[in-house]
Amino acid sequence: MATLTNLYSDLDFTFNLVPGSKDVARSFDDQAVIRSVRNLLLTNFYERPFQPDIGGNIDKLLFEPATTLTASLIKTEIENVITNYEPRVQIEDITVTGNIDENSFTINLTFYIGNNTLPTSVNILLERSR
Repeated sequence: MATLTNLYSDLDFTFNLVPGSKDVARSFDDQAVIRSVRNLLLTNFYERPFQPDIGGNIDKLLFEPATTLTASLIKTEIENVITNYEPRVQIEDITVTGNIDENSFTINLTFYIGNNTLPTSVNILLERSR
């Protein structure tokens, strides 16, 4: 009976080539799920063709004042998008901290991937680009 060594896989977004081949490198397991979560959070509505409702649409909140209310709205958006579109993840904790001086937010997201017993943490800095 064959056993699977990699449960999840995805393209590596650095698009490096596999040595000795012309294939694009892949990321596996935890790294693939982390990239998927990050992509979901940073995608706006209507950015994916034929899937207009997929994404976190968090960018719209970056132009609001960096208050606790805005941080609470960002947290709610994160919970919704992960619950609806990433079934491999069980959220443990979401902390959204606003930086009033720079009008940015720091997101600390802790979650479990599949049946892992150790939590995975992701830190994302959200700031306006314009």
